[in-house]
Amino acid sequence: MTQKTIIIKESLDARQAAFFVQTAGKFQSDIRIAIDDKKVNAKSIMGIIALGMTAGQSANIIAEGSDEEAAVNELAAVLA
Repeated sequence: MTQKTIIIKESLDARQAAFFVQTAGKFQSDIRIAIDDKKVNAKSIMGIIALGMTAGQSANIIAEGSDEEAAVNELAAVLA
């Protein structure tokens, strides 16, 4: 399992959330994103929108699988 904590640089609107989910979908790993006590599947558009990610929040990206390190690093780059 690989994880990385980042600070979100800008709030996600629907278009940015869709891009995040598309990026997560490129990877085989199981990917979750956690903010406070909420944890959702990073490949779920409804889950990502429900998180309501806003600028300045701390988010933890967690991946488990064959390409977990690449997944965490690329998704962190999308948000931070």
